[in-house]
Amino acid sequence: MTELESFLDEHIRVIVDWPTAGVHFRDINPLLAHPLGIGNVVDGMNAALLAAALDDFDVVAGIEARGFMLGAALAAARGIGFIPVRKQGKLPGQVHAVTYDLEYGSATLELQIDAVRPGQRVLLVDDVLATGGTAGAASALLTTAGGNVVALMALLEISVLGGRSRLMDLPVLALRAV
Repeated sequence: MTELESFLDEHIRVIVDWPTAGVHFRDINPLLAHPLGIGNVVDGMNAALLAAALDDFDVVAGIEARGFMLGAALAAARGIGFIPVRKQGKLPGQVHAVTYDLEYGSATLELQIDAVRPGQRVLLVDDVLATGGTAGAASALLTTAGGNVVALMALLEISVLGGRSRLMDLPVLALRAV
């Protein structure tokens, strides 16, 4: 186990049966509150992207809401822009939208119509890759808008849920698999 994986294990708590029975929610708030938390995550993300030769992108897109925090910090550290992928009804102006299925219903993500330039290379960031539904929908949304999604960078991957396999050919990097 790496030093970063140990740090993540120490500062990400598991809350059992939240928000519903049987779910083991990964709470990153203690990690975010730690003075070294975000910096360690950004350093780890940059190192993982470099090691995988996936560090050539123009902009970072983060999935609401925790992907915003991590994605914006990574974008700022790299000196590039950040694009929010939001839940329905949260963005002003014209938007692209995609509706996707969840285990318990459906949800819609939106992206401002001019957020991505055609051909722009986009790194998609989220906190947790679980079933892959949200990440897949966000990737499709960015592609519809004209972007070229180069990879998904996640803080955690819950491997048993098989999200990686649902993302087809999209490269997936996670700082910690649980």
